Amino acid sequence: MAGMDGRRPSIYPTLLYVDAKAAIKQLTEAFGFTELSVYEGEDGSVLHAELVQGNGAVMLGTKGRGGTFDEAMKKAGPSGVYVVVDDVDAHHQRAVEHGAEILMPPTDQEYGSRDYMARDAEGNIWSFGTYAPEIAV
Repeated sequence: MAGMDGRRPSIYPTLLYVDAKAAIKQLTEAFGFTELSVYEGEDGSVLHAELVQGNGAVMLGTKGRGGTFDEAMKKAGPSGVYVVVDDVDAHHQRAVEHGAEILMPPTDQEYGSRDYMARDAEGNIWSFGTYAPEIAV
């Protein structure tokens, strides 16, 4: 089963951006994601991209290209994604140094996590923290 072998996640948040190239730049530079793949159309739009953080990944593309997913997402608002990181404070510092809009500084939560929250350039909310629930398989 995909994702259960410890190598491939079975859930991938998928986002569309007006300027997907700028989103990729912000996610890699400010939030520490690594480009796994980026496929561009002839017009330079991002048809599909995969960015990795730890053992998880997010998929993204350019809004307005047409197709079923683009149509379904047309009226969708910003999304929220939670990403587990080892060192919240260092991750936060990197985001600040790259100009990310911080909504909540690193904060210790009652349930044992340390988190911070940021908004990307197109309004999506990214939470980064130490909380990583164990999923029984």
